[in-house]
Amino acid sequence: MNAQPIRDTAQPADEITREVVDLMANLVALFHREYEEAAAARSLTGAQAKVLALLRRGPLPMRQIAQTLSCEPSNITGIVDRLETRGFVTRQPDRQDRRVKLVATTDTGSTASEELRESLNFAREPLAALDPDERTQLRDLLKRMLAGAAGPGA
Repeated sequence: MNAQPIRDTAQPADEITREVVDLMANLVALFHREYEEAAAARSLTGAQAKVLALLRRGPLPMRQIAQTLSCEPSNITGIVDRLETRGFVTRQPDRQDRRVKLVATTDTGSTASEELRESLNFAREPLAALDPDERTQLRDLLKRMLAGAAGPGA
């Protein structure tokens, strides 16, 4: 068996790109730390808080929750079981396919999710240093980056 070396065809990053990547990594670490602390203050795991946040958009199939959070469906079952026990979510059959279970937040779950979201201060102070036009520009740049990361046609 003759293994071929893997060639990296990406262009080397320029200094600004490296610095931006480092700054983004620091921001993500700060967000994760504060998110986990905010979840723990409400006796939630980070994963439970992420499921509640995801459900702000509306009821979702368990498989889609697993795909979005990049975890196994069996993990989502356990997370949803614990959230359901606490009265934060319910499972309901999908009207189009009764074999599919949709997970939806209860009023209690929606309130907990909103309280958690409002308690996240990590970006408020740094963003306050930017004027409204700069915040709009940052938002638009981040959207463009995310759209580019999703690939063509996404």
